[in-house]
Amino acid sequence: MAELLLELFSEEIPARMQGRAEADLLAALTARLKEAGLGWKTAFAVSGPRRLTAVIEGLDARSADVREEKKGPKVGAPQQAIDGFLRGAGLATIDEASIVSDPKKGDSYVAYQTVPGRDAVDVIAEAVPAIVRGFSWPKSMRTASGDLRWVRPLQRIVCVLDGAVVPFEVGGVVSGNVTEGHRVHGRGPYTVKGWKDYKKSLEGKGHVILSRADRRARILAGIADVCGKAGLELVPDEGLLEEVTGLAEWPVVVLGQMDPSFLDLPPEVIKLSMRTHQKYFAVRRPGTEGLAPNFIVVANISASDGGVKIAEGNARVLSARLSDARFFWEKDKATPLEVMGEKLKTIAFKEELGSLGDKVERVAALARELAPKVGADPDLAERAARLAKADLVSEMVGEFPELQGVMGRYYARAAGEDARVADAIRDHYKPQGPSDVVPSEPVAIAAALADKLDTLTGFWAISEKPTGSKDPFALRRAALGVVRLILDNGVRFSLDRFNDAQVLKHQIGPRGADWSAPSLSALASAIMQHGVFSDQAQSALSAIEGGLPAWANRVSSHDPSVSDDLLDFLHDRLKVHLRDQGARHDVVDACLSMPDRCDLVLIVKRVAALGAFLETEDGATLLAGYKRAANILKAEEKKGALPETLSVDGALVARGPAAEQALWAAVQGATASLEAPLAAEDFAGAMTVLAGLRGPVDAFFEGVMVNDPDAAVRANRLALLAEVRGALHKVADFSKIEG
Repeated sequence: MAELLLELFSEEIPARMQGRAEADLLAALTARLKEAGLGWKTAFAVSGPRRLTAVIEGLDARSADVREEKKGPKVGAPQQAIDGFLRGAGLATIDEASIVSDPKKGDSYVAYQTVPGRDAVDVIAEAVPAIVRGFSWPKSMRTASGDLRWVRPLQRIVCVLDGAVVPFEVGGVVSGNVTEGHRVHGRGPYTVKGWKDYKKSLEGKGHVILSRADRRARILAGIADVCGKAGLELVPDEGLLEEVTGLAEWPVVVLGQMDPSFLDLPPEVIKLSMRTHQKYFAVRRPGTEGLAPNFIVVANISASDGGVKIAEGNARVLSARLSDARFFWEKDKATPLEVMGEKLKTIAFKEELGSLGDKVERVAALARELAPKVGADPDLAERAARLAKADLVSEMVGEFPELQGVMGRYYARAAGEDARVADAIRDHYKPQGPSDVVPSEPVAIAAALADKLDTLTGFWAISEKPTGSKDPFALRRAALGVVRLILDNGVRFSLDRFNDAQVLKHQIGPRGADWSAPSLSALASAIMQHGVFSDQAQSALSAIEGGLPAWANRVSSHDPSVSDDLLDFLHDRLKVHLRDQGARHDVVDACLSMPDRCDLVLIVKRVAALGAFLETEDGATLLAGYKRAANILKAEEKKGALPETLSVDGALVARGPAAEQALWAAVQGATASLEAPLAAEDFAGAMTVLAGLRGPVDAFFEGVMVNDPDAAVRANRLALLAEVRGALHKVADFSKIEG
């Protein structure tokens, strides 16, 4: 058993790439060894700012010999077939082959060959160069002196098998057994024989902590120490912690102090300035929300003065950054959001969809229409939507794009806007992912829904939909946002109407009409409530003052298939969302096939009730009965379509078996009893009604023959099965449910 140590040493590897590269190197190396027939006991990898290291312990010194079998033609086959077999097997005569007998196929020739194993050193010398040349980085560079691509220039390769160098060369870099440590504290070089020697040299004299987990623990311990002494606590930031773990080989935590006057800036600005530009952690007093006038820096050096000069230098840099932020803050506050918003007219959103200013107008009109649906004040919803994008042209958001919406809220509050409007400006981008918070205040809901629906309908109107893994405009995220906003807040409205009206606005053109005008607002409202082709829409269209504009004839010729396709896309996101919550995909499909598929809240209520029902014995048994009835009807339909007038004749049922009479009575009762719970959206109650059909359906199939010799009786019983199917389909499309 041998030990392999492989280190790929380069200039600084970006922190965000280290963890993935560490895993990829180990996976590639072990895959190559396994492919060569080599086994091992343990394998692990570590990574840092300048190195990727993999270790294989208990590695086979040589792969085992492999006996291969090559099947040949049957005994007595033509000479041409035998000659081809001999050439392929490397045999001189057929006498060198073996003969195997098979009771069914007879006697055949077989050639057995032994492929000798390979020494591990030869496998490694071949595998590592191939791994390095084929390694996948998000970004890489090629040195001027060769064609090797690596994340940063590759400087050394340590490759040692049981203390001996495995010789090879990659892109001008020759393998060896010499590594180096920290640039300042212990550069080395260090000659190593294996993992223990390597770890002892680097983590001792070399001042390099090899493991990401160990560096992370050292940073957290240092933070706890300096915060404990100063009476502070860390403002958690997992992303920054992960990043600085990949920036310092020998992390040393230092507490710095900043000018307290900067605390009058919004805390988000201070934290982002620290994080983005300087990689500093923010701190606060325990039990408080506000920031303390301090920061934590993770240095890559142990200073003789305990970090005093490091803290002072970083404080000066931070002061300069925050001074710039203060300048932006004061300048932006002096400019009303309405004035900022005027600049949006000069910024393109999408050529076919107009400017950001055009989008704002559409979103404002839609937010007003949505407001009553979500319980928001229409004036406030429109106001929030009209101001929501204004901070995009502010100085602060120009410097920190991550603060879009956040700064708009601060500027709105400073200008005396209603708190609901200010909060909606901040929250209208949410949710931006499956784990993001969903707005719950009505004005924010209206603005967020309007923004996302306008984006979706716009790109659908110009036929720019996501394809495969490509989604450059994050439309899947927008659709999931719509789904979560509706479901988390119980918003009830028919999506197809709103989608159709908004698609029409886009198809008319971004500058085709002023949808905030009273007459056009009435038209949009009529379309959203009743549809493009409704009498209400036509009446609103004919009432437009001054006659019909040039684009008005496009209302009558509007194709609703675009918004139908968008609804399907939203349903796909709904399926993903419900699947993540544990819902069965077939149950979701069964509920999405119902006529009320435009109301997402209703769909989810139906899914929950149906899923719970199918988990019961009544539900499972009734489903089996439904499948049997549906299959019989399907078989009959293949012979020829069932008559549309097929209906149950009560007189024939009365002359039939008791089981048939009981099922007909149960179906009639269930059909009548379903009306009330379905009208009340009590799907659990509807399932209870359906459960009553279980016994009669079972008894019918046990005691009644559907294909009776009497054609009239047979047709009547088929009609009875159709009634059973119809009763169940009032609740969900049971044909979509897997048996």
